Amino acid sequence: MQTSAETVDEQLDGVQGTRRVGASRSAGLAARAVRRFEEARGRRWFWPAALVAGYAAEVLFRLVLVRHMSYPSVHADEDGYLVLARVLAGRPTTEMPVGVVIPGGYPLLISPAFRIADDPVTAYHLIMGINALLNALVFPLAYLALRRLGLRRLLAYVFAGATALLPPVIFYSEFVMSDTVLPVLILAWLLCMHGWLSEGPVKHRYWYAAGTGAAAAYTMATHDRGGVVVALTGVVLVGVLVLRWAPWRTTLVGLGALAVGSVGAKALSWWLDRQFTVEPSKVGSYLIDGLKNPDILQRTLTRTTGQIWYFIVSTWGIGGLAVVVCLFALFSGRFPRPHRIVGGVMVALLVGTALASAAALPDDARIDNWVYARYVAYLVPVAFVAGVAVLARFSLRNVVLTVAGSVALTLVLAKLVIWSAGKLLHTQVFIGWGMPDVTFLAADWSRLNMMRSTAAAFIILGAVALMLVAGGRRVLWAVGLSLALFAGFATATITEQVAYPHSDWRKPLATGFTKAAGIKPKDNLVLAWDLDGSLRMAQAFEVYDGRVWYLDPRWQPVPAAATAMVTPLAEEGKAPESYWKEHPDEWYVERTNKQQGWMIWRKR
Repeated sequence: MQTSAETVDEQLDGVQGTRRVGASRSAGLAARAVRRFEEARGRRWFWPAALVAGYAAEVLFRLVLVRHMSYPSVHADEDGYLVLARVLAGRPTTEMPVGVVIPGGYPLLISPAFRIADDPVTAYHLIMGINALLNALVFPLAYLALRRLGLRRLLAYVFAGATALLPPVIFYSEFVMSDTVLPVLILAWLLCMHGWLSEGPVKHRYWYAAGTGAAAAYTMATHDRGGVVVALTGVVLVGVLVLRWAPWRTTLVGLGALAVGSVGAKALSWWLDRQFTVEPSKVGSYLIDGLKNPDILQRTLTRTTGQIWYFIVSTWGIGGLAVVVCLFALFSGRFPRPHRIVGGVMVALLVGTALASAAALPDDARIDNWVYARYVAYLVPVAFVAGVAVLARFSLRNVVLTVAGSVALTLVLAKLVIWSAGKLLHTQVFIGWGMPDVTFLAADWSRLNMMRSTAAAFIILGAVALMLVAGGRRVLWAVGLSLALFAGFATATITEQVAYPHSDWRKPLATGFTKAAGIKPKDNLVLAWDLDGSLRMAQAFEVYDGRVWYLDPRWQPVPAAATAMVTPLAEEGKAPESYWKEHPDEWYVERTNKQQGWMIWRKR
């Protein structure tokens, strides 16, 4: 008989042998999987199918994030776009909540929801679906841009996924806002511009030139920022025509597309203006005043600096790499001409948009207005793509130098804002919705901490640079995958911590009010001017089949078609009817709500 020790040794040998066999089998399976993947990658259908699958995954991710969204909560932006979409869908007009007619390019895209839905909740859900479909187009466009910048297919695919998952790209698409589609338009615009300026078949350059003009024009039809895009496009087209940097016929096609598209945008604006009785937008006059008035010039310049700081930090410094390189390329002949022109246009648009929005924003004592980067967020995908190209194509020495330049630029911008705004960054009103990215980076949702957010952004960028220094180009796919996973985590966290609480906070004045007040589907509702502004603006959408008016019944005539009215409560100790002393006999107070401070009048 064997001793117990010998028996144990044999058993251990058997276990180890089994493990070796198992490991060998696992290695074999992994090798076969890699071979099959390599074989599949060589087939013509693989990458188109992969792009479709990736796009579908991006759409699904966005739909999961907005599954709780059922009503407008960003006033008055969402309400204005919803009213325009309603009119463009052929439904009756109603009050314009924002007080001016805003561009209708984005409402035109979401208007099909109003043709299908029979109630406001369904319509809002359908719009969230349209938003997801539109916003996820960043993924295939980022893939094409990265391929044009020289990345291999697999790397372009992974980094395109990271680009499309960035919080500044997705966050605003969780609401009914033109920022849903603007990043897509800007990415398509610059991608087409680069294709038009690059060497290649002339027939392709015709299409790229047309795309450049059309994308710029539709951007103008979508938001006032598009005016800057159209101006830059016109300058580039005319400059290229004069300097003969592209076939002149292609340039004329671009100019023609820009002209036709701009006329179409103006025609849409003119038609919408005729549907409402509101004054023309005064954004232009606010902008001119903000630039010419010496008393507020420092405020304007500080806000501009703050927006550019936020822009770089919200891309974790990678967008800063793009800004640094584009500025360098303007004065260097080392880069191809298309790179230099498109890079210069990108920086010009960044600074121009930041300056224009900084001048036009009102002085409403909000902290986020010092760093409010929503208006420049439409450049995040293209800047991130360019920054990724720096990481993938530059030598390690130049990557480190560019990272150092990005860090230095961002620190200077942060210090300038802190020095100029001073204690106002802590004493004015904090609204987390206006700066979700930097509060996430600072891990503090209750205040603005610029230096802490800056440090967090460059810890991420530093980790990326260290991975490249340690592993070289072989680890690029791991860098891209890590950034994609972190972007998804950041976006989901910001949605949970900012988007959902903001929406919940607005619920009592949206669907909550409609239910409590007993508003019927066919009601035509008058809302008194001295009601809560959010309540007034939300009802322009919530009153789905009827229409809404804003007026004061005590001195303005009530439309004959009105069936219900909402006013503030009467003075304490007085009868409800005393609010509207000279009300006609056909009007009576149906119910009151002391908690929210309103009462409902109905017509007999």
